[in-house]
Amino acid sequence: MAISSTIVFDLDGTLVDTAPDLINALNHILQREGLRPVPLASARKMIGHGARKLLERGLEAEGRFASPSDMERLTVDFIDFYAENIAIESRPFEGLEAALDELAGRGCQFAVCTNKLEWLSRRLLDQLGLSSRFAAICGADTFGVAKPDPTILRQTIAQAGGEVAAAIMVGDAGTDVGAARRAGVPVIGCTFGYTDVPIAELNPDHLIDHMRELPAAVTALSSSLRIT
Repeated sequence: MAISSTIVFDLDGTLVDTAPDLINALNHILQREGLRPVPLASARKMIGHGARKLLERGLEAEGRFASPSDMERLTVDFIDFYAENIAIESRPFEGLEAALDELAGRGCQFAVCTNKLEWLSRRLLDQLGLSSRFAAICGADTFGVAKPDPTILRQTIAQAGGEVAAAIMVGDAGTDVGAARRAGVPVIGCTFGYTDVPIAELNPDHLIDHMRELPAAVTALSSSLRIT
């Protein structure tokens, strides 16, 4: 498949298993505020809508609600701690780099479209040695909008030098499927990510259970790409 398609990835729960470090940061804040830590297994479903939402969900799980000013303070503290501990346990999902190598060999290019802040996303990918693989790394603050708003996906594709008509989204949650659907981009759903609604129920165009399946999924969807 000799095409110049752009494969756009979500970050947390799609490219990288970031849950351990995110939940460690959440628990750091909770314990500092005199609250119990949340278990990693249940807290994984809280991830995916940015730091503030993760904090809100963590507080709600403990029966606590913070004022807007307190949330602002806690979010700043969370980000500060997380930034300093961003890649302690976070790792690319198994099979990712081999899949990227295979797709790059076919002429595909890659981009990241995440609701994480751009500078945090770059720091994480830098520390994991992955940044150079992506033509664009865009976060919720890059264009002032977040998924599922399709603007962030369209602008990410443009920043990577790609075309919406020759792009595929890869993600693990409703925000990814929603952004892709609204942008008119086919979407591959990852069953191993973070979501409170099973990705299969959101009807992505293709499902993968492991990154080794990604090249075949891209091939299966290639016929829907309108490439000139």
